[in-house]
Order: sequence, then structure tokens, then C-alpha cells
Amino acid sequence: MPRNSSVELFDKVSRPLIAVGNQYADRHVIRPHRHRRSQLLYGTTGTLMVMTAQGSWIVPPQRGVWIPAGVTHEVHMLGPVATHSLYLEPDAARDMPDRCQVIGISPFMRGLLAEAVDLPVEYDPASRAGAVMALIQHELRRQQPLPPLALPFPADGQLAKRCRAFLQNPTPHETIEDWSRSLGLSRRSFTRLFRRETGLSFVTWRQQACLAAALPRLVAGEAVTAVAIDLGYDNPAAFTTMFKRVLGSAPRHYLQAHG
Repeated sequence: MPRNSSVELFDKVSRPLIAVGNQYADRHVIRPHRHRRSQLLYGTTGTLMVMTAQGSWIVPPQRGVWIPAGVTHEVHMLGPVATHSLYLEPDAARDMPDRCQVIGISPFMRGLLAEAVDLPVEYDPASRAGAVMALIQHELRRQQPLPPLALPFPADGQLAKRCRAFLQNPTPHETIEDWSRSLGLSRRSFTRLFRRETGLSFVTWRQQACLAAALPRLVAGEAVTAVAIDLGYDNPAAFTTMFKRVLGSAPRHYLQAHG
């Protein structure tokens, strides 16, 4: 029952799935690293921000992020965080996504994860513990992705630099014309490049960048009004409308439901 431990201590255990539970202090940072196994990182409390060269992902409480084997990533804790992590051997993750993504975790799966971190690492595959781990592998494939909580970064150097600069000071008022002009591109060329590189339209990416900046502050208890004004929204109602359109509910209701 590994808790507050590193998977590397158990990586050579001949089991397709290992579960590890950890607790972290507010603002703790796990520096860039990678695993031989694929990982499902699930936060029972607190909010996580996972960052790779390809993008960043906001993971609210009771949600998870899938991290394929070999992907270098760092993790920032926003508030005190408790995690349950699953580590899958390559053969056990063959049909899982090959890119990071935030996924919903069903109540049933949450119960299985809570059970898994208290099972022996070298469980008997023919025992109850083995049955729980086998069921987890089936249920993992039923969890649904949550695209609005992903913020992909382009591979194109100049565009990636522009995206990262925007994330430091996001605002809903920057336009396609602003970006295309700064990059020396026509509007048409820019929109094609942006969608090809990120898989999103500029407007969708801009909204998700604003959410990526806002969610950690909201989870930390900051007022919606203060966050909205700092992001450059004309008023809190405009920010709430955007938030509800993308995530399905107003900030207060969203935080109550997911935290």
C-alpha cells in the first residue's frame, strides 16, 4: 500500500497496474520528469496544473489527467492536494490516448481508486485485489475527456512563443488581427496555422487560456469580480457568461459541483 512514495520504487514489480497515493502542500511543484509507465493522475482534493512542451492542463478536484508513458511533465499544486495515481505498463495502456488529456472520473471509479491505493503492490492477480485492479483497467477506458480544461501549445516556434506570452497576461480583447499582424501573417494564413498547430480555433483557444488563468484563482477563493476584472472582462457578467458557455455552469456552481 504505497503512500507518499515514488512509483520508481515499485516500477519493476511485475504487475500491469500499480496505484500510489500522495499528499502535497499548497504551491508544491514536481519538477519536469517522465515515467516508463503511463499515468492517470487523479486529485481527490486541491487543483493540479500539469505542464508539458505540448500544452497545459487544469485538473480540478475529483478529475484526472492522463499522461502517456515517456511524456516529460511538471505538476503544480494549487492548494493542498491529495492524489491517487495509477501507473500502467505499456501493454496495459495500448489502446489509451497517446496525448495528455483531462478526463472525468465517475463516482464508481473514484471508489475503485480509493480502494487501489490501499492494496499490496505485489497483489495476487487471482485474488480480490487482482479483480479490483482488473476492473480498474476496464473502467479507465470508460472515463470521458474534458477538452475545455486543456490548453494545447503549437510546435511552431514563433506561434508557441506568442501563446506562452499571452498565457502570462490573458485577455478576451486580443483579436486574430492583433496576432496575425504581430506574426507578419495574413488573417487567413494565421487562422489556418493556428488550427493546424493547436487543433482549436483562435477564439476557442483564447477562451480556454482565460479559463486556465482563472480557475486556480477561483479555486483558491478569489472573488469572481476580481478575477474577471483582472482578466480584462468588461464586467463579471461577461466573464460568467463565457465560463458557463465553456464549462456548462456559472463559476460558483461549477466549483461547488467539482470541489
